[in-house]
Amino acid sequence: MPPKTKQHRHLPAFVLLLLAEGEKHGGAILTELSQRLPGCGPDSAALYRTLQQLEEAGEAVSTWDTSGSGPARRVYRITDAGRERLGFWRDEIEMRLANLKYF
Repeated sequence: MPPKTKQHRHLPAFVLLLLAEGEKHGGAILTELSQRLPGCGPDSAALYRTLQQLEEAGEAVSTWDTSGSGPARRVYRITDAGRERLGFWRDEIEMRLANLKYF
């Protein structure tokens, strides 16, 4: 099995992309990233640091979900600023893809 590669530079972009699909709690984000980015999924500490940074930047907000049985879970959703930032990431990644295709 090849070693896991780190995608921390683009982790905020991937998290915002998932949140653009709908609100999610941290565990669900971690699971989806691991499924959608095999071999590149982040560890939980990196994910929660990224979520905190997105909140501090105003690109995501969270609320506590106490509706289910068990402990309360923090649920995250993207903001308008997050959608704007996601557009920046899209442009950057498209440019990188064009450069890689040249290679």
